[in-house]
Amino acid sequence: MNPFPTVAGPQITRLPRVGTAAAILVVACGLLGSCATPATDSGRGSASGPARTHVIEVVAAEDVWGSIAAQIGGEHVHVVSIITNPNTDPHGYEPTAADARSVAESQLVVENGIGYDPWAPKLVKADGGTVAVLDVGNLLGIADGGNPHRWYNPTDVQVVINQLATEYQKLDPTDSAYFAGQRTAFVATGLEQYHALIASIASAYRGTPVGASESIFSMLAPALGLDLITPNAFLKDISQGTDVSAADKETVDAQIKQHLIKIYVYNSQNVTPDIQVQLREVKAAHIPYTTITETLQPAGASFQAWQTEQLLGIRAALAQAMA
Repeated sequence: MNPFPTVAGPQITRLPRVGTAAAILVVACGLLGSCATPATDSGRGSASGPARTHVIEVVAAEDVWGSIAAQIGGEHVHVVSIITNPNTDPHGYEPTAADARSVAESQLVVENGIGYDPWAPKLVKADGGTVAVLDVGNLLGIADGGNPHRWYNPTDVQVVINQLATEYQKLDPTDSAYFAGQRTAFVATGLEQYHALIASIASAYRGTPVGASESIFSMLAPALGLDLITPNAFLKDISQGTDVSAADKETVDAQIKQHLIKIYVYNSQNVTPDIQVQLREVKAAHIPYTTITETLQPAGASFQAWQTEQLLGIRAALAQAMA
């Protein structure tokens, strides 16, 4: 069973981030009235048949965390991920009846927090707030306004992995040893190539100046030992869909034209007009470039397969730059 499908698409459509809190609450509360009917999804049980035993129902706001949650839980966890379409902006997402039903039937909700998925806690609250919640931002001590893309920070990923195992052990003490074993296997085997690539890039290219299109790479660059010299304000503005200052654009343009960066890394799901201009400049300057994305790619990929493919692309670009 693949609990975290993805749908390939060209790039994220940045939706207007307007206040829809009241509307979401009203809709979600209304939807929950229909959530009393037991789910009839494959493997989840029905009103006329017995439900599975020792299976924790989990809802992940994003498929990135859903992939990890499913692998830590193994056969004793069933995960439903809400954001699986790369064309969906988590900030402006409008929950559906199915989302409300999934939350109502769940025992654990995994949300990113840090202002990334503001609709997620509203769904939990609409359900009465009785479900256990793993809020990644709260777990890591990152307040709203901080960089929300914590899945690009290897240290933060490990913290979430550990906490997921702990949450499962609380909800299903009988299978505590199983979850501990799943966590160990995932880190040692599942993430083996992921960690090896991070270490090899840091060893070979430490201190290399690089540029990026937005703040998702701000989480990964330090782990790779790379010197990300793109202005932080520029990275944050592109990520949040706000206007970039003229001074920051001039700085980035100069870094490209003067070859102050060795490679350029951009989010292919958020290619704004400013980034389109920079990509043309990068190509004209013959600077190697590579892409990263905000959601799992391709459809059906695991967290580690997705991250490993991107790390291979970064390493290849660095090798080309140093050839």
